[in-house]
Amino acid sequence: MIGYLAHRIMLMVPTLIGISLITFIIIQLPPGDFLSTMIAECEAQGESSCKEQVAVLTEEFGLDKPVWQQYLIWVSDLLQGNMGISFEYNKPVAEVIGESLYLTIIVAGSTIIFTWIVAFPIGVYSATHQYSWGDHGLTLLGFLGLATPNFLLALVMLFLANVWFGTSIGGLMDPQYVDQPWTWGKFVSILEHLWIPVVVIGTSGTAGLIRRLRANLLDELQKQYVVTARAKGLSPGKALVKYPLRMALNPFIADIGNLLPQVISGAVIVSVVLSLPTTGPILLRALQTQDMFLAGSFLMCLAFLTVIGVLISDLLLAVLDPRIRLAGGAGH
Repeated sequence: MIGYLAHRIMLMVPTLIGISLITFIIIQLPPGDFLSTMIAECEAQGESSCKEQVAVLTEEFGLDKPVWQQYLIWVSDLLQGNMGISFEYNKPVAEVIGESLYLTIIVAGSTIIFTWIVAFPIGVYSATHQYSWGDHGLTLLGFLGLATPNFLLALVMLFLANVWFGTSIGGLMDPQYVDQPWTWGKFVSILEHLWIPVVVIGTSGTAGLIRRLRANLLDELQKQYVVTARAKGLSPGKALVKYPLRMALNPFIADIGNLLPQVISGAVIVSVVLSLPTTGPILLRALQTQDMFLAGSFLMCLAFLTVIGVLISDLLLAVLDPRIRLAGGAGH
C-alpha cells in the first residue's frame, strides 16, 4: 500500500504540470486580453490615463515577455502561494475567491449530503425489489431526473418558490444580511433559501447515483457467495449488509474524486440562473473577460483538488474492497 501511495503521489506532479500548461495555453488562445479591452474602453470614453496604468501592470506582471516566460512566472508564483491579481476586481485572486467560498461550501456540502441520503435507500430498495412496481416507479423518476436539465429545473423551482412560498432565491439570503457578519437570523435566512439550490443541483447527481448503486448491488446479489450465504441460513438482511452492500458502495466512494472540485466551483449554470453568490459565476466571468490570473489560478485549484480527490477515493476504495487493494499491490 505504501508503494502504491508513493507511486500515485509521484504521478500527481507531471499530471499537474501538464494541466497547468494546457490551462495556460487555453487562456492565451483567444485574441486580445483584459488589458487590451481595458485600453479600448478607455479610448471609447476619451480617457488617456488608462494607458499608463496598463503599462505599469504589463511590466509588473511580465505580460510584455514571451509566452513561455509568462508561463514560468505564473507557475513560480503559484508554487509560492501567490495566485496573482484579478484585473477586473483589482484585488488578489485569493480575496476574490474567498469572499464567496464559504457560501459555495455550504451549497455544495448540503447538496452532497442530500444526494447520499436520497440515493442510498432508493438504490438499495430498487435492487432488492427488482421489477416491482416501486422499482419501476423509482426508475422512471430517476430517468426524469437524468433527462431534466438543471437550469430548466432551476427556473421552474424559482417560479414555484416565489408563488407558493414567497421566497426569492437570488442572493441565497435576505438582502439585509448581505455583507453582514454571521448571526442566527442570517443562518436561518440561508436555510430558508438553501433547499431549492440543493434540490436543483442534487437531482441529476442523485438520479445517476441511484442507477449505479442499483446496478452494482444487483450484480453482487447474483454472485455465488451470496447464494451460498443464503443457503447456509444467513438472514436476508445480514446477507445483504455483510458483503454485497459494501462492494456496491464503490460508486459513492469513487465520487469523492469529483466532490472536492465541486465544493469550490459549484454548479455554474444553476448559480447564474438562481443568482447565487458562489464562486461558479466568478469563474465564468473571469473566462468571459479574459482575467487570466483569476481564471488560471481558479482552474489550477480545481485541477489540484480533482487530483487529490481521486487519490483519496482510490485509497478508500482499496480499504473498502480488498480486490482493489490486492490488484494495486500486485501492480506496484
